[in-house]
Amino acid sequence: MFEALSGRLDEVFARLRGRGKLSPENIRDSLREIRRVLLEADVNYKVARDFIKQVEERALGVEVLKSLTPGQQLVKIVHEALIELLGGETAQLAAADEIPTRILFVGLQGSGKTTCVGKIARRLRKQKKVPHLAACDVHRPAAVEQLQKLGEQLQVQVYAEPGEKDAAAVAKRGWSDARKAGADYYLVDTAGRMQIDEEMMQEVERVRDETQPHQILLVVDGLTGQEAVAVSAAFHERLTLSGVILTKMDGDARGGAALSVRAVTGVPILFVGTGERLEALETFHPSGMASRILGMGDVLSLVEKAQESVQLEDAEKLRKSLESNELTFEQFLQQMRQVRKMGPLQDLVKLIPGMGSKALGPVSVDEKEVSRVEAIVLSMTPRERRKPEIINGSRRKRIARGSGTSVQQVNRLLRDFQQMRKLFGRLRKGGKLPGLFQPS
Repeated sequence: MFEALSGRLDEVFARLRGRGKLSPENIRDSLREIRRVLLEADVNYKVARDFIKQVEERALGVEVLKSLTPGQQLVKIVHEALIELLGGETAQLAAADEIPTRILFVGLQGSGKTTCVGKIARRLRKQKKVPHLAACDVHRPAAVEQLQKLGEQLQVQVYAEPGEKDAAAVAKRGWSDARKAGADYYLVDTAGRMQIDEEMMQEVERVRDETQPHQILLVVDGLTGQEAVAVSAAFHERLTLSGVILTKMDGDARGGAALSVRAVTGVPILFVGTGERLEALETFHPSGMASRILGMGDVLSLVEKAQESVQLEDAEKLRKSLESNELTFEQFLQQMRQVRKMGPLQDLVKLIPGMGSKALGPVSVDEKEVSRVEAIVLSMTPRERRKPEIINGSRRKRIARGSGTSVQQVNRLLRDFQQMRKLFGRLRKGGKLPGLFQPS
């Protein structure tokens, strides 16, 4: 996500960071280059123009020209302007006093609307809320069945009337069903078309009128760039949207839609979809996204991934174990599995400040190597994991055979583990033992 945009902007700023002084001409030249980068990223022309104008007004003031580190100061101004462009504050799902809170999902066919309903339902379940889904896409073949399967997978109730063609009537009866079930949220899936047409809009308006939603969320394909902006504007004009969910952002290295939708429509982005899996949905933090675009990492998203993936009780149990005992391979395996639950390591590393794609350079995080380490540890006996010092030559050969690795690879892991053990020992004695998942 944003990889191409981030890389190009980094090239622009790299030429400025080492300079002791910037002239107005230097600044204007750099901003012209940034505008070109934004346009190549499929950012709306007016959005790019207004963004550069805003940055230029601030950059040509005393703030940059008199700064001791003018390059860094310009990066700071661009970062702050990006946060404003992306919406400033993190937008939230509605939480009405009236139960259930009603959320209507709209969008074109193929944008991932039905899957998004499931993703939001999963998120609500994690928050101990009770969602109730309504299958109101009465036109697309298998749409009702798709939502029902998601409901079964999530153990969430789905109201559906297979064969019924009046979406508004289904939505109204589903609302009544959600009230009777005592649901906290009522999530309504609606039909889309390949493109906006009057018949679809009228049907969605009838569903809106029957359900009186607290929030209307547009699900839009982020890969469509400026087309996503046009779609958002059209839906907003007819329905008065409350928010946008950008899908397929894991395949978008440019980021034009994310940078344009908020500016053109005034509607906040709530979430970004980063894959087909139900857990592949990130909260859209403007400050974190701006930092990610500039290669500064995204701590908020990293923390959310940890909280989403790791059970607090398990993390606390592991932390206490590490504080009171010498590090064992069993504890090491637990910690490694907790981290892997958060997603591909290559993606996680990029969320750490200072560890963007440029910082990694040609080095890649080898998931296969992590799997090999896990296989070696699993080939050890429980006693060997607790007391690795007993692993002699014959045991190493057996572990290598069992894990499909070589004795050299087993030796390397044992050597590295001993170094890690010594470090943990010193930190534990000094009362500075790190805990990735310690509760705040």
